[in-house]
Amino acid sequence: MHNDHVILLENIRKRYHKNDAFVLNDISLSIKRAEFVALIGPSGSGKSTLLHIAGLLDSPTSGSIFIDGKNIQRVSDNERTATRLLKIGFIYQYHHLLQEFSALENVMLPQLIGGIPKEKAREKAVRLLNDMQLSDKLNSFPSELSGGQKQRVAIARALANDPPLLLADEPTGSLDPETAHLVFDDLMRIMQKTGMSIIMGTHNYELAKKMSRKFLLSEGRLLEK
Repeated sequence: MHNDHVILLENIRKRYHKNDAFVLNDISLSIKRAEFVALIGPSGSGKSTLLHIAGLLDSPTSGSIFIDGKNIQRVSDNERTATRLLKIGFIYQYHHLLQEFSALENVMLPQLIGGIPKEKAREKAVRLLNDMQLSDKLNSFPSELSGGQKQRVAIARALANDPPLLLADEPTGSLDPETAHLVFDDLMRIMQKTGMSIIMGTHNYELAKKMSRKFLLSEGRLLEK
């Protein structure tokens, strides 16, 4: 019944301690293939919490998460880990690249963890980095890259296992406006080319306007704009 959705959140509630107010209160959201969705809201509104729950990095207090039609609350920890690795890509505000690995190795790593042979992982990493206009930076370490280049490596890494869903938490938040637009254009191009769905948490209303759907998270509730 839920197969036409890449991800479906039903009645998600989240609070951290028993007597706390709910950070997220009865949130439902369904995302189809090739949708680019903006999640807007002030700092502290719960955008990161919602993205972490959607990405299986955190569990809701109550509610259900379906990914590719499967109820994730009902699967084993191993299957949940596999779903996170193979079905979901992540990009954060700060790239979270591994400093001691080159750009190429950072993009190979999720593939190697997923059991892809080394040569194949290398070929794909090269292709993804070329696609991000980083063909001359394959062997550069994060400390040798600009902010925009680091975010592009992080995008390539997030795409390494061809996930149907990409979750981006303020991915342009630490970049200057011009670089932010370039990185956003990269994400838009990837969505159009691959049919991947993207949920992007952002403060940037100008970028949000370009997305297919916009949701405002306020006082624990989600409102479509």
